[in-house]
Amino acid sequence: MFQATRRRLALWYTAITAVLLLLFASGVYLYVRSTLVERIDDTLNHVVEIVERSLVIETVNSDVDQFRINVEASFRNNAETVEDDHIDLEWFNSTGELLWSTISEPLNIPIHANRTGETVRVVKGENGTWGDSGLLLRQITQRVEMGRQVLGYLRVSHPWFEVTKPSRQFMVDLALGIFFMVLSVAASGWFLSGKAMEPVGESYQRLKQFTADASHELRSPITLIQTNVQVALADLEWREVEATNSSNYRQQLKVVERLTQRLGKLVNDLLFLARQDSGSSKDIFSPCPLDALLIEVVEEQQLLATEKGITLTLELVDPPASETSPELLENWFALVGKWDQLVRLFTNLISNALQYTPTGGRVNVELLRLEASNRVSRIRYSTPQLQIKVSDTGIGIPTEALPRLFDRFYRVDPARTHTPENAATESTTGSGLGLAIAQAIVEHHEGQIQVESTVGEGTTFIVTLPINLES
Repeated sequence: MFQATRRRLALWYTAITAVLLLLFASGVYLYVRSTLVERIDDTLNHVVEIVERSLVIETVNSDVDQFRINVEASFRNNAETVEDDHIDLEWFNSTGELLWSTISEPLNIPIHANRTGETVRVVKGENGTWGDSGLLLRQITQRVEMGRQVLGYLRVSHPWFEVTKPSRQFMVDLALGIFFMVLSVAASGWFLSGKAMEPVGESYQRLKQFTADASHELRSPITLIQTNVQVALADLEWREVEATNSSNYRQQLKVVERLTQRLGKLVNDLLFLARQDSGSSKDIFSPCPLDALLIEVVEEQQLLATEKGITLTLELVDPPASETSPELLENWFALVGKWDQLVRLFTNLISNALQYTPTGGRVNVELLRLEASNRVSRIRYSTPQLQIKVSDTGIGIPTEALPRLFDRFYRVDPARTHTPENAATESTTGSGLGLAIAQAIVEHHEGQIQVESTVGEGTTFIVTLPINLES
């Protein structure tokens, strides 16, 4: 599918470029050709002016009102000059009779005055004269007058191949240039269309992976729900509900309830991520005291930490002694955000830390404020930030897994499938969406989330949130 789309894009690039090049080449060709024609017409007009000035005019029988052209005296010197320029001269008397010509055989073309230039075609006929088709000439005919008397007609001809030859060569050059340019554009279009399709292909692959993972995660609880419901229905149909099997029936219903809750949580997580991706979430942010929020989350997770024998602590870094503003001290850890989302963010991070920390380990949550000029962090911020670190002494994360840690449905543990027994009994089994949701919440608050981990020593998640969101 993507290759076909890539080919279509490349073909469109090539076709549009070819059409534009053809239009451009046609315009250039017509301009060059018209320029050549104008140059020949200017040359012919210049020759007419020179020859006209050199004509020797004589009176007829001493009659001052009658004149004639001395043909021999007038054209003797001009013949050699115009021959070098491939120009032919013809002189006709006032009645149109040819009197003198540099052409070996006369042209059978009627005489009419024309100073703008015209193209005529002549061929040699059977009787040895030139006919009406064949050789192309560019001609200008000038009527020579003295007062009201027409002395004759001067016709100047130039071979048309002086235009067609360079025009044809120029057309060949343009065609070759267009051909190689189209080939270059085709190669460039194929390369650029590939580059343009890369993000589409990546998005499509992510969508395929997301769909496959979501289907996998949904299939397991649905299958287990169906199995338990079938068993429960079988008990009702084939047995009487007695005290001996009522506990088994109740256990099956509890499994169904637990699986349904897990399935509902998974659907809610997917819906949350879909809304964040589409930008359709219209959350209203309000001031949130982050210290009070973290105290609440840590208290909620304290029971799980006690059951696992893990020490869970919260550390609030006090403001500097130089800060004396009561209003600022009161709101030292306050930011503008969404309370429910922030609770979900830090609940995910702390619960993950507790889940992957062995008995006897420690999980520490640290909250501090970074001013714009704060030197604790290597990064300088334009506005004050709140930084939260969730550190544990757990099993750690391999270095190669860190780049994909926030991918949806990604788990560091290669055993990503759930057996029916585990899926039905383990409440700690996650869907692989917790960190993806955490990243989405952080980005929604225009913050940053980073992770540092060493296998066998522990992991630290660092969340940095701006106090005031940029408008």
